[in-house]
Order: sequence, then C-alpha cells, then structure tokens
Amino acid sequence: MECWQDQGIVLRARAHGEHGAIVSLLTAHHGRAAGYVRGGQGTKLRGSLEVGNLVDVTWQSRTHDGLGAFTLELSKNVSAHLLQEPLKLAALQSACALCDAALPEREAHAGLYHGLQALFETLESDVWGAAYVLWEIALLKELGFSLDLTRCASGNGDENLMYVSPKTGKAVSASAGAPYKGKLLALAGFLKPGGGEMNEKEVMKGLEMTGHFLDTYVFTHHSRGVPDARLIFAQRFAKTLDMQSIGKNEYAAG
Repeated sequence: MECWQDQGIVLRARAHGEHGAIVSLLTAHHGRAAGYVRGGQGTKLRGSLEVGNLVDVTWQSRTHDGLGAFTLELSKNVSAHLLQEPLKLAALQSACALCDAALPEREAHAGLYHGLQALFETLESDVWGAAYVLWEIALLKELGFSLDLTRCASGNGDENLMYVSPKTGKAVSASAGAPYKGKLLALAGFLKPGGGEMNEKEVMKGLEMTGHFLDTYVFTHHSRGVPDARLIFAQRFAKTLDMQSIGKNEYAAG
C-alpha cells in the first residue's frame, strides 16, 4: 500500500459517481496530485473542497501510479473570505485553474505552492492586482518561460522601458520600440526596474502581457487552451476598469 501525508491547496473538485468527487490539489511536497474523496458531494465535505482552501491530506493507493484516495481535513477556508468580493474570488479561481491545467502531476513545485499561499494572503491588500500579475510571471518562470524585464532587448535603446517583445518576453525601450509599437506588448509601470504606477490600468497591462505568454507558450498545445477561469478573470477586471472610466467621465461632465 502506497501512502503519504501532506498539506495542499484545492485546485479543482468534480463530481464522480453519486456521492464521491475527484479532487486535484497542489501539495507542498508532492506537487499536483489527484485523488478520490469518498462523500465529496455531501454537505459535510462540500465546503472543505471549495477551490483555494487549504487542507491537510492523506493519500493512499494500492499502486504508486494509481489514482488513489484522499482523506482530507480543512485547515483554512480561504474562499469564504472572498464571497463578497467577486473580482478577488475570480483571481483566486484563475490562479488555481492555471496550476491545475499547467502543472504536470506529481512533480514537486514547493516554491509555487508557497507562492500561491502568499498570493491568497495578498488578496486582502490594496496591491492584490499587481501581486497577481507577479504571481503569473513566477508561474511562467516555473514552467520554463522566464521574462526579462530588466533591460532593453536591443542593447542600444534608452533606459525608458515601455514595451515587451511578444516573441522573446524581453523588455524594449521607448526609442527602440517606437517603429514597432503596434506589434509590441505594453510594459506595466510596476514591472519596470525602477518601479512605477500600480493602478488598475497598469495591472490590466500586466494581465494582457502574461495572458499572451500563457496562451502562446504554456497552453498553445492544450486542447482546451487557457482555462476559462483565467479568461473570465481578465474580462471582469477589464469590465471593472471600463466602469471606472465611465464613472470618471460622468463626474467630469457633472
């Protein structure tokens, strides 16, 4: 009998049979792992299996490569604190969906596990949007797609970094990128070496940038593409930004 104990973050739970559920976790020491939870659809366990929750888990299986079964105990209900903040809840669901879809099973990613926990804690702060973008950059790096936003890719541009190459993921200065700015991605102010603005508009630039690389380099060969939860989060964030712009225009007109 194969068995291990760990702590994990619920990435996804789907019904299996009449009463059970197949649950995907990102664990501290065993990477992304899946298992069957008996009674997972029941009222006793349903709340524990909400996406983003932190659980103590025991996994057992007759064989090392079998699906196995989870025994779970709720350690921290993360999602419950965000029920009244749908945009932040969408960010949490997006991060979990990306991990579930992008990470290979049973490959340890301790840094990403702790980084995901840190992101959840940051969702309670005013800089949560920028933190989310930085988390996606870290996810890309963990998957082998590092971005270089520290200097101009051309080597002879000025230090005013304004763009990102959609092919190489390297920063491009204002002067070097001017002839090609229609083909380049915008570089968010808070991602520049010296720091910069961290408002919603800059966060949207960051989401568009990381979204491009997720689509192009991580999910390009996935049959389902970028997870729906990530697409929904970006759409909701953009909609919130549009509503703020409308509100400002109405205030100015009044």
